[in-house]
Amino acid sequence: MPLVTSQAILKAAVEGRFAVGAFNANNMEQVQAIVDAAVEERAPVILQVSQGAILYAGLEFAAAMVKSAAAEANVPVVLHLDHGTDFEQNVRCLRAGFTSLMFDGSKLPFEENVAITSQVVDFAHMCGIPVEAELGRVLQSTDSVSEEDVRNAMTNPDQALEFVQRTGCDSLAVAIGSVHAMQAAAAELDIERLKAIRAKVADVPFVLHGSSGVKEESEVEAIQYGVAKINVATMLNVAFTEALRKAIADQPTQVDPRKLLVHSRDAVKEVVRHKIRLFGSSGQVTASGFVSPKTVHRTANLGGAEE
Repeated sequence: MPLVTSQAILKAAVEGRFAVGAFNANNMEQVQAIVDAAVEERAPVILQVSQGAILYAGLEFAAAMVKSAAAEANVPVVLHLDHGTDFEQNVRCLRAGFTSLMFDGSKLPFEENVAITSQVVDFAHMCGIPVEAELGRVLQSTDSVSEEDVRNAMTNPDQALEFVQRTGCDSLAVAIGSVHAMQAAAAELDIERLKAIRAKVADVPFVLHGSSGVKEESEVEAIQYGVAKINVATMLNVAFTEALRKAIADQPTQVDPRKLLVHSRDAVKEVVRHKIRLFGSSGQVTASGFVSPKTVHRTANLGGAEE
């Protein structure tokens, strides 16, 4: 089916208390793995293209891969810009057919973040495209951050309300304890801060960045307080490269890259499948291809089971 926007999907996720997996893709195998897992799980899915992917594959080529995969899928697929750097880049992505945009002004002073986010929102909304914004900062693990650094970078609940009201953003990425590029799931989210933000901002879906380093039980709890989109990137890259290393070690004379990369694709697919189930989005797509806002009743099993 054609690409869809994220707006209705995230609204359904908030109502049904599940989250939509937003998976970063850097090559054809990752795109295929993400979409195939979503189709098999009957789940809506968001494919994200980051700055690194744009530099690696090129904007038009990266977008074309996602569009091609979505056209063959019978579940809703969103093409999302991850961590857009400026207004101009958002415009380029809109013209390339992205159905969800993001401006990341988290490193900027508050007023400058508000001003540029508002500009992106105004432009995108003229075309019916939703915009994700970010307030507070999700730090990078490569920066040797301390627990105090993470706390100091978290989203201010009072500022969040003002930010959403002034920018008109459609979803808000909140900093509540996760860190980008962590390879081990060790972080616990500040659920009390998330509750405080939700108390101030009651009608906007929240986004969790840096989930690869977050304990799964913490992710599941966050979904109950408005986190409707969870980004997964590093975990996919780890699965891809580990499977590739093993395939090369097991087949040292193999020169056909397809016979090696199929193992990487399968490994990524299983990670995506696990996360879709964990987030509760498995089975959320009806036979007609639309998201059904079905409330997820979780059990003690962190596999995203429903009852």
